[in-house]
Amino acid sequence: MLANLAAEMTRNKITRYDIAKLLGNTYNTVSLKINGHYEFTVAEAQKIQKTYFPDLTMEYLFERQTEVV
Repeated sequence: MLANLAAEMTRNKITRYDIAKLLGNTYNTVSLKINGHYEFTVAEAQKIQKTYFPDLTMEYLFERQTEVV
């Protein structure tokens, strides 16, 4: 899961629909990527970071966290 990205989206009131529109993807695709089922391409990650989070690093935003069950 990309918990840092999800947290920053919440803090900045950016929705998964916003990310989907930016990338030309569906809401479902973006949700699957944020939840860790698939990965964002480098180009997609750069576009998200440059558009919405220019003050944050790619490493921070797209750091994968494993879920403890």
